[in-house]
Amino acid sequence: MDIALVRSFLEVAATGSFVAASERLFVTQSAVSLRIQRLEDQLGQTLFIRSKAGARLTQPGRQFERYATSILRTWEEARQQVSLPERFTRAVGLGAQPSLWPRLGFRWIDALRAGWPEIAVRAETGSAEDLTRALSLGTLQAALLYAPILRPGLRAAKILSEELVLVSTRPGDAAEALGSRYVMTDWGPDFAARHAAALPDLSRQGVTMSLGAQVADYLLKRDAAAYQPARYVARHIADGRLHPVEGAPIFEFPVWSVFRQDLAGEASVPVDDALRSAVAEAEAEQDRVLQAIG
Repeated sequence: MDIALVRSFLEVAATGSFVAASERLFVTQSAVSLRIQRLEDQLGQTLFIRSKAGARLTQPGRQFERYATSILRTWEEARQQVSLPERFTRAVGLGAQPSLWPRLGFRWIDALRAGWPEIAVRAETGSAEDLTRALSLGTLQAALLYAPILRPGLRAAKILSEELVLVSTRPGDAAEALGSRYVMTDWGPDFAARHAAALPDLSRQGVTMSLGAQVADYLLKRDAAAYQPARYVARHIADGRLHPVEGAPIFEFPVWSVFRQDLAGEASVPVDDALRSAVAEAEAEQDRVLQAIG
């Protein structure tokens, strides 16, 4: 079976739209439509009900979806395995949201490569939605996320809590004096609710960014302040480019690992053990950072 047909089917099923699927696949909408038609001809079944509102799976489409996922997962695993150089026994795909790579993801790779050099590692980054999709399709075996999106075949576990601290480019700043210089960083609905309760005046400023720790780079070139992960901004605090805002509350923000449930055998223990080692190192660093800030 043509893998491109299967991939197109899964994208339409996930997005509910031929247009959205074509954008994800970087092909035209007509190409996606043709692929789905070819797949339906091969199976002898209509897989989608088309309408102006989009596309939804028929009963045969829902039945085929789990097989399509398995087909693509098997293909991706085979593609990775047969391309391995001889010195490696298997490959593993790891993912993380951009803000989590510098502080945790890179340590994860270091620990895995140091303890199990026979395992080849492929790393990816993306949004929670993109990484969850890659996990479901089998292109990744494990990922680090701030807000896990659970899907069949995946398991999630909270592994540590980030400490979000309020930092400013001005020394001696106070939260109540920030005003329009404050940049609201979108760390999700739970953070927004706690932030609104603790700092109601700062919740109504004019700039909101859903850029995670990248907001720190924005701050460094401007007269501004924002909540950022303590570990990420530690080096900027140490060199005097950013300053903790005195008296501002510190918010905990959980980090989750998401694993494919079928990750087993030779790769399961190394990936788990390497992550535990990386988490322990990250927690120790965070404790040092918070003591220095405090």
